[in-house]
Amino acid sequence: MMNRVSILTVLLLMSASAMGQRAPEKKIEKSVLTNKINEYLAKRPMNAEDLWKLGRVSAEGLSADGSVLVYGVSNYSFEENKSEKNLFTIPLKGGDAKPFTTDLGSETVIEITSSDDVIYLFKGQLWKKNLKGGAAVQLTDVKEGLSDVKISPYKKHILFSKQVLINKNHSVDKYADLSKSNIYIYDDLDYRHWDTFNDGRFNHPFVATYDNGKIGEAVDLLEGQPFYSPTAPFGGAEDFAWSPDSKSVLYVCKKKFGKEYATSTNTDIYQYDLATKQTKNLTEGMSGYDTNPTFSPDGKRFSWLSMKTDGYEADKNDIIIQDLASGVKLNLTSHWDETVNAFYWSKDGKKIYFVAPTRGTVQLFEVDVPANLNVRSLPKIQQLSQGQFDISGIVGETKEGLVVTSTKMTQATEVYLFNFKNKNLTQITSVNDAKYAGWKETKVEGRFTKASDGADLFSWVIYPPDFDPTKKYPTLLFCQGGPQSATTQGYSYRWNFQLMASQGYIVILPNRRGMPGWGTKWNQDISKDWGGQAIQDYLSAIDDFKKESYVDNDRIGAIGASYGGYSVFMLAGVHEGRFKTFISHCGLFNMESWYGTTEELFFANYDLGGPYWDKANAKTYQDFNPIKHIDKWNTPILIFQGGKDYRVPVGQGQEAFQVAQLKGIKSRFVYMPDENHWVLSGHNAQVWQREFFGWLNETL
Repeated sequence: MMNRVSILTVLLLMSASAMGQRAPEKKIEKSVLTNKINEYLAKRPMNAEDLWKLGRVSAEGLSADGSVLVYGVSNYSFEENKSEKNLFTIPLKGGDAKPFTTDLGSETVIEITSSDDVIYLFKGQLWKKNLKGGAAVQLTDVKEGLSDVKISPYKKHILFSKQVLINKNHSVDKYADLSKSNIYIYDDLDYRHWDTFNDGRFNHPFVATYDNGKIGEAVDLLEGQPFYSPTAPFGGAEDFAWSPDSKSVLYVCKKKFGKEYATSTNTDIYQYDLATKQTKNLTEGMSGYDTNPTFSPDGKRFSWLSMKTDGYEADKNDIIIQDLASGVKLNLTSHWDETVNAFYWSKDGKKIYFVAPTRGTVQLFEVDVPANLNVRSLPKIQQLSQGQFDISGIVGETKEGLVVTSTKMTQATEVYLFNFKNKNLTQITSVNDAKYAGWKETKVEGRFTKASDGADLFSWVIYPPDFDPTKKYPTLLFCQGGPQSATTQGYSYRWNFQLMASQGYIVILPNRRGMPGWGTKWNQDISKDWGGQAIQDYLSAIDDFKKESYVDNDRIGAIGASYGGYSVFMLAGVHEGRFKTFISHCGLFNMESWYGTTEELFFANYDLGGPYWDKANAKTYQDFNPIKHIDKWNTPILIFQGGKDYRVPVGQGQEAFQVAQLKGIKSRFVYMPDENHWVLSGHNAQVWQREFFGWLNETL
């Protein structure tokens, strides 16, 4: 710990630096300095329990005049091992936050009407409460409850989803007299997805008349069809949309079954006409993901996100716009060398705002919408925000700017106003500010080095509290999953770099090949080259960082999950003594057995090149297969594995652990039978953190 003299010096220099002056020569009041010193000494490093004491913020919507934000906060209880979410309101121009709902259970806003009635979903039913006050009123009383609700603009119809039994895959459905049986029977693929075995039930969209909570007879828009809408496993209400005239609904669906479903990403957007009961495919002939159907404010144009390539889930995401009268389509971002995360129409319909990864962050952009879609000139795209933060979502537009959600590696989601004029972010919510104020800061810096092929390679580096460059620190190389996921200024409640740094580690996060934000080619280069340049990028980053005098070269570890776990397994066989310990979470270890057990085969087919029995893919299953390099394994390794992880099934972790044990390598297997690819239970997450840091204490 720094002594009082050191702290005093730092405080004085920081104060002077902030004012752009030399350190002041005149005396500073002793009480002020004492308070500053005591305030600093009261701070402590963040710990694992702190992470789950943070309120998790979700932006829910704006009042009709744009003056009030409705947002949700989920708080976790260690005693009950569950979260409780409630809604709050806060004026955008400043003021105190006020509780809006307090009942036990989670509330999610469906819409905020022109009269400021907040319609929200609570325990499967719709409720109404006005922003100006009054009691909450339950609107619906549907036996099975409602999900993914969208109310029509004219308030006369409702769109929602529910599960429908189509195929009798489960024995209790197939054999009614054997109600105590528990067997699944399949004749085709797609027998399990993410963390659930397919019991023959499919999410379907339903439309019904609606009168202030009274719901008429519902029509199944996919009656009798073995298709999902919302799409599985993560689709929600964003897969649905009403036309502005309330005469039709849009829904996203991949109308494929079995092997076709497992090997394709070709989702389309369908329009169902309420009067004619006819359905048409609005994106027919477009082969990749087509998602997020949205209408322009005047209702004359339809827009969505689109990928070109069937089977390539990480393809460039473009904003497509179509004129409804003429049918003319225009790709607004085809000429732009990045990929779009999400978009939002401006109120005047002349622009579309969007968020996208760029150079290690996620920022806010805008693209002009041509009045004439036959225009030959390329739509103008402009980056609006810039800084060491992520803009994770767009909530709404006001006269002053855009209400957005934002994160940093050292700050969980809060809501901000991005000002159009000065381009600054002004914080609206401050749910976790008091907690962060009590923790010691962890500095975050960007760093460029040269990759082995001469390319510029960017990394984020997070330093421990009270970092002293004259000391030596253990260092962790973080290997990102995906593999086409960005390492930006996002905030994780498991792979939390602020927490890692707070335990005394330096953490380096390379933006290696395969990550969006550095051009589409950089993103594409990892496909069919998993064990090639991306792994060399990791080695280049750590070799460069090892040159720093404050890095303890005898105490370097590599950690990661999913493709990051695969990277750890690969590095274990090729690192040549660089690392002292490894941690892999749900990593791919044996590419042949993984291909034979994973569920989304389109991913394996595109990124690996196809099946292991095809000789054209020999490099993937030989050179880039971790199991083929175990002869060089000699370093301690901790392996986490979820029992309900069907993306990277349990055998991957078991095989790797068994190899390490039989080779006499110090190793540990942490099996989580109730977790999937992630760790969702609070108590399980605490075990995960304790094992994670316990292993580092033992081996690094």
